[in-house]
Amino acid sequence: MIPAILSVVIVIAVAWALAYHRAGALAWTAALAAGAAWLTWFTATPLALVGAAWVAVALLGVLGALKPVRRAVLTGPLFGVFKKVLPAMSDTEREALEAGSVWFDADLFSGRPGWEKLLAYPQAKLTPEEQAYVDGPTEELCGLLDEWESSDELMDLPPHVWQFIRDKGFLGIIIPKSYGGLGFSAFAHSEIVTKIATRSGAAAVTVMVPNSLGPAELLIHYGTDAQKNHFLPRLAKGQEIPCFALTSPEAGSDAASIPDFGIVCKGTHEGREVLGIRLTWEKRYITLAPVATILGLAFKLYDPGKLLGGEEDRGITLALIPTSHPGVNTGRRHIPLGSAFMNGPTTGKDVFIPIDWVIGGAAQAGTGWRMLMECLAAGRSISLPSMSMAAGKVASRASGAYSRIRSQFKTPIGNFEGIQEPLARIGGTTYLMDGMRRLTMAALDLGEKPSVISAICKFHMTERMRSVINDAMDIHGGKGICMGPNNYLGRAYQTVPIAITVEGANILTRSLIIFGQGAIRCHPWVLKEMMAVRTNDVRAFDEAFWNHVAFTISNAARSLWLGLTGGKGVPVPGSRHTKRYLQILTRFSSAFAMLADMSMFVIGGSLKRKEMLSARLGDILSHLYMMSATVKRFHDDGCPEEDVPLLTWAMYDSSFKLQVAMDGVLANFPSRPVAWLMRRFVFPKGLTLTAPHDKWVSRVAKLMIEPGATRDRLTAGMYLPRREDDVIGRMEFAMEAVIKADPIEAKLRAAQKEGKLPQRTAVERRDAAVKQGLITLAEFEHLARTDRLRREVIMVDDFPNDLSRKKNEETKQWPRAVSM
Repeated sequence: MIPAILSVVIVIAVAWALAYHRAGALAWTAALAAGAAWLTWFTATPLALVGAAWVAVALLGVLGALKPVRRAVLTGPLFGVFKKVLPAMSDTEREALEAGSVWFDADLFSGRPGWEKLLAYPQAKLTPEEQAYVDGPTEELCGLLDEWESSDELMDLPPHVWQFIRDKGFLGIIIPKSYGGLGFSAFAHSEIVTKIATRSGAAAVTVMVPNSLGPAELLIHYGTDAQKNHFLPRLAKGQEIPCFALTSPEAGSDAASIPDFGIVCKGTHEGREVLGIRLTWEKRYITLAPVATILGLAFKLYDPGKLLGGEEDRGITLALIPTSHPGVNTGRRHIPLGSAFMNGPTTGKDVFIPIDWVIGGAAQAGTGWRMLMECLAAGRSISLPSMSMAAGKVASRASGAYSRIRSQFKTPIGNFEGIQEPLARIGGTTYLMDGMRRLTMAALDLGEKPSVISAICKFHMTERMRSVINDAMDIHGGKGICMGPNNYLGRAYQTVPIAITVEGANILTRSLIIFGQGAIRCHPWVLKEMMAVRTNDVRAFDEAFWNHVAFTISNAARSLWLGLTGGKGVPVPGSRHTKRYLQILTRFSSAFAMLADMSMFVIGGSLKRKEMLSARLGDILSHLYMMSATVKRFHDDGCPEEDVPLLTWAMYDSSFKLQVAMDGVLANFPSRPVAWLMRRFVFPKGLTLTAPHDKWVSRVAKLMIEPGATRDRLTAGMYLPRREDDVIGRMEFAMEAVIKADPIEAKLRAAQKEGKLPQRTAVERRDAAVKQGLITLAEFEHLARTDRLRREVIMVDDFPNDLSRKKNEETKQWPRAVSM
């Protein structure tokens, strides 16, 4: 007879294997029956335990096979409990949850991501027409831009730049060709905005806003044929300048609570009585409002006279209103942190508009919130992430060059480890950001509208923009803090909080949206459970709930095993450089799925009020996505060996932060016994991941201070003029000159050490070196050119001491124009 203890171990091992491989109820029943038979005939197990085993077989068989019995005995009572504890869901919450689509984020929630599927997704690419536009009109526009002129002297784009933007179709990037627009892909849209933003943030905002969430996109998806035929060609040609007004003084992050309202009524329009809406609104922070000719307006619509039929409270509605319409008031402009892009308030009181001005006509009255939520994913994935990407590319290119050009203690500052650390953060972060941007653009161009991924992109790319700009400022020192035409970082540093705040403030996005929406949309069973409760469907709830239980048990088993092995042995595709990372991601995907489920089971509906816990869970999901995108980027680039330091730094940094977030969830989980148990499953060997090692930091920094293919790939798509009279172009020439001068200066130092050049000054030593034939005249002239370029790069701008008085004399309206 086999000892009972060994039998128990065998039973546990079989159960673990079934859970790990997500076996169905039939497999569990068969295995349990086989185990009970084993205990009965081949072991010395006590009769009571044997009897319990057979009872378990019977229960599992009956409850698994006879679903009506299971629903009556178990599911019914559980269903009643869920109905009581599940928080009520408002219509706006439901529409937000249902908006957009679920993409690879669902795989990350599954515990078993489909890595073959990820690597097989087509990479984001430009068509020949799109590439020609990026290389042609976009490059030409960048050459016209002067950020200092726009932001310090004009507080606007110059008239010829506005005209160029209109004439070349920049306001119609997303508008289909059939309406006169460019009809470009999401990736082309992103590439255009990114390139412009590397030159001018104000110009990038001016281009991106009409192509983001606003009149054009809303008309494309929901407008009537008459509205599309009238507005889209005019928007595409720049004959109309759009803005979209959502935010009110009393409704910022809580956009659904906007106080602006409209009453359905009859009124006079163009000399005849028509059905329409009498509107009152007060909006602020509206980009392009000061120059807009078409106002997209969000408001709550009420129909007390039931003139439209149906409910009196129709809900949030969207309308298009010419800003020349009587009663529309465009207020004095805002100045967002000194940036020159147009932004300001718009108000109106008892303004009558015909019902035909509602986007989609009367049939779409009350559907505005759904429209906004469905269209938000695309715009939020492109606009601010593209501007963040531009900051990463400029910071990488400029900081690398500056660290090679600038010397202290007779050594390029890029060789000091104190500088290498922020340099590596800039480079590694930029590499990760671009991977995330490219994968997300691929999703959009596949027709997806990934709402959760768009929130991840918006939050993490703008936060990483803040990080890389801060690091770049630290590296540049005094060069970065003195404003003027030669400062290429200061304005970006100044305006970072704008990107952090708009299109969903980052605090809100991290605390409430990423996990709050992701846990419901991306989870394979949670939304189905909620919908079953909402529709009082016990049968659907029964199916979803028990699958959810099995899903959680499976991920617990997988989490424990993958935690013990570190994910080693898990079959994954990819190159030798990425397979290990995909194994780590598989491990943490299972652990995350278990943590998410246990959080929902234990904390329940109050989880959305545990904002710090929800934020950490969102961080985990975000890092899983960012790391996946980074692997995909490396794969799409052809797995270049020289890019391995960037890949390694990005993956180590993100996986370490993921581990910190998981540890934070467990350390702050409200049920301490459950937290103790989960920690054994998630970290059975403790916290084993580390931040990037110093050797990888140095390797990344070295790549950034030397010309090469890796540096070019990292900063591809930025505006990079080959002109010495351009502040960025000059740095490239200076960097090349410094590198070429190194061996010449080495010869001079060696000669000086040998006593051949006793002169006191560098100029004297160089003259003597030429006369002695130690260096050639061409080398002497190159050193002179290098000195000139180096000095031009490190010098900062200066201004008259009475600059403030002169500015007010030259621009009499300036103080009034910038009043808040």
